[in-house]
Amino acid sequence: MTDIIDYEFGISAIDSGYQRPRLGAIHLIVEGGRTAIIDTGVNSSVPLVLAALRDKGLRPEQVDYVILTHIHLDHAGGAGLLLSQLPNARLTVHPRGARHMIDPSRLIASTIAVYGAEEARRAYGEIMPVPRSRVIETAHESSLMFNGREFIFFDTPGHARHHVCVLDTQSGNLFTGDTFGLSYRELDCHGHQYAFCTTSPTQFDPDAAHRSLDLILGLKPGAIYVTHYSQVRDIARMGADMHRLIDAHAELAHRERDAGAARHERLKAGVTEIVLGEAGRYGWTLPREQVLEVLAGDIELNAQGLAIWLDALGG
Repeated sequence: MTDIIDYEFGISAIDSGYQRPRLGAIHLIVEGGRTAIIDTGVNSSVPLVLAALRDKGLRPEQVDYVILTHIHLDHAGGAGLLLSQLPNARLTVHPRGARHMIDPSRLIASTIAVYGAEEARRAYGEIMPVPRSRVIETAHESSLMFNGREFIFFDTPGHARHHVCVLDTQSGNLFTGDTFGLSYRELDCHGHQYAFCTTSPTQFDPDAAHRSLDLILGLKPGAIYVTHYSQVRDIARMGADMHRLIDAHAELAHRERDAGAARHERLKAGVTEIVLGEAGRYGWTLPREQVLEVLAGDIELNAQGLAIWLDALGG
């Protein structure tokens, strides 16, 4: 069965099926029988999205928009294949990302550079282009009407320069992709949710990330939907944690900038220490080894992203 969480205001989260249960969420918004989809997961997520539509009595023809927060493949890798199944849908994407959805060759090459050709092919499959005629570029503060429901797009770099957050004015809720970090449901405890920042390759920028966080917090959303994983509500505290964690990652990178051949392992060990520091700060109840298992992929990617940032700084 498709794993679906239904919220108010016609918002649902669909498990993308990427890597492990409840790692990646695809968000569905239904308004008066019309549908918008926020982020797509990967190619193997497409059957799950179509099944979720069927479960809700919706047809592919009723989807008006596929909205991308950014073009990292765990968010957008399935966009071309999904659009081929949705005859009336158009794709929205940050202006910096549009050309890469129309011609994904550079996107594929950068993914191979991070993961290697075999792993990239296994995880993402064949990335299909999106016809230019079906692409809408969403510049900062542009808006889109969805069956009488307004979406406003905000340019939110820091994790990626091609990132937008999407304000749904009807609900007052915000879809933030990775700009508000990660919040895995396995780590929930004591009635609280917890955030962890993502510095994954290749465009981490701590100054921009802080500005984007301030923009998000200034919008005062009632709830935030992160891709990893879905709805969070303790926004003021989690935002403060994100500011602190961005600084901790930047400080780690500067501390290890001259570590030479040992730099990656030292960065990875440092990110692990930050994770365990959060577990201790908040008394996470999940055992240490399970915390590290949940965040293993993010620890590796954060270390890679910090190294790329240092290289860009001339470190």
